[in-house]
Amino acid sequence: MTDYQLSINTTVAISKPELNKLLDVLSGAGYKTIGPVAKNNSLVYEQIEDISDLPYGYETDQKAGRYRLYQNGGSEYFQATPGASTWKKYLTPPRTKLFGLVNVDNKWKEVPVSEIHPKYAFIGVRPCEIAAIKIQDTVLIREDYVDTLYKKIRDELIIIAVNCLHPADTCFCTSVGGSPEAEDGYDLRLTELDDLFLVNIGSQKGIDMVAQLEYAAANSHSLQIENEMMSEAKEKIKDVLKDYKQLPELLMNNLTHSAWEDVAAKCLSCGSCTSVCPTCFCWDVQDVTNLHGTETQRDKVWDSCFNPTFTAHAGGGCSRPTTTSRLRQRITHKFASWVEQHGGEGCVGCGRCIVWCPAKIDIREELNILQEAFK
Repeated sequence: MTDYQLSINTTVAISKPELNKLLDVLSGAGYKTIGPVAKNNSLVYEQIEDISDLPYGYETDQKAGRYRLYQNGGSEYFQATPGASTWKKYLTPPRTKLFGLVNVDNKWKEVPVSEIHPKYAFIGVRPCEIAAIKIQDTVLIREDYVDTLYKKIRDELIIIAVNCLHPADTCFCTSVGGSPEAEDGYDLRLTELDDLFLVNIGSQKGIDMVAQLEYAAANSHSLQIENEMMSEAKEKIKDVLKDYKQLPELLMNNLTHSAWEDVAAKCLSCGSCTSVCPTCFCWDVQDVTNLHGTETQRDKVWDSCFNPTFTAHAGGGCSRPTTTSRLRQRITHKFASWVEQHGGEGCVGCGRCIVWCPAKIDIREELNILQEAFK
C-alpha cells in the first residue's frame, strides 16, 4: 500500500502473488470467487481460492470444431482463451426452481423457494464476455420486465476483467464493434505482463479493493508495454465480416432466398452453438413431479431456438419445423432483428459457436456467403 491517490480510471501495478490477497479480500467480504480453471482438457469457470487454481502456463488451439488446451511452459495465468463454459450459468442458472407444491391431506400447499444464491466475484472476464453480460442486462432488466433473480445476482456482482492479449483464430470481436481491450463494465481490469499485473480501476468497489493491496503507481514503461501488446492483439483479430453494417437489411430482405438452404446443409440442428453462446437467453418452464404424485415443482430451464418444441403449437406442429428455418432464425436474430430491437448487435464475436460446432460451421464464412448470394 502506498500514499498514491486512487481514483476511477487510475492504473496501478501489483505483483502477481498479490492477486492472492485480492482473492482473500473478496472472500473476506462474502464473495464467492469464480475464475477459469483447467479441467477435463478444457477451460471452465469454477470457484477458485488461490492463484494456483488458475490455468498457469496454459494456452489453447482453437479452430472450427476444434478446441485444444495444453501447457506451453509459459508464465501467464490468463493466456488460455475460454472454452464452452460461460459466466451466464451463474447469472441465469441452467435450471432454477420457481415454486413448489406438496400434497398434504389431499390439499396442495405451496412450498416457498429457499434457494440462497451467493454474491459472486468473477475473475478473468474477457471484454467480449463483458459485452455479453451487457446484452443479458438488456433482455432481463427492462422497464417492462425484470428477472428478479438475475437482477439480484447482477446487482451484487463484482467483475475483475482481463484484457485479451492472446485472441484465438476464431475470435472476431472487432468485426461486431468490440475490442480485445475492456473499456468499461468492470470494477477492476487486469493486464498481465511478465512479472506483474497492471490494474485499472473502474468503480468505487474497485478503489476499495485496491486500497487493501500492496500496489505502486504504474510506470510509463509498463504502460507502453501494455499499449504495444493491445495493439498487437487488435491486429491479430482480422476484420472478417464484409459490409457488416449492411447485414441487418440484407438478411431481413432475403428471408426466402435459396442461399439459406445451402448454408443450412451442414447444420445438424443440435443446438450446441446456442448452448455455448454467452448472449443466448431463451428459456422454458418445466413441471417436475415425484413418483408418488405428492410433490411437484416448476422450474425455469435453458432452451434453444434449435429445439423443435421451442415453437410448438397447441394441437401439434411448430412454426420452425426445419433445420433451415431454425438456423435462419438464429442468424437473423443475432445480426438483424436484435439491432432493430435494441440498437446493437446480439453477437459479441467470442467465436464459441465456431469452436464447438461438431459440423465445423464458421458463422463468419456463412455470413459472407449469404451476403454474396443476396447481392
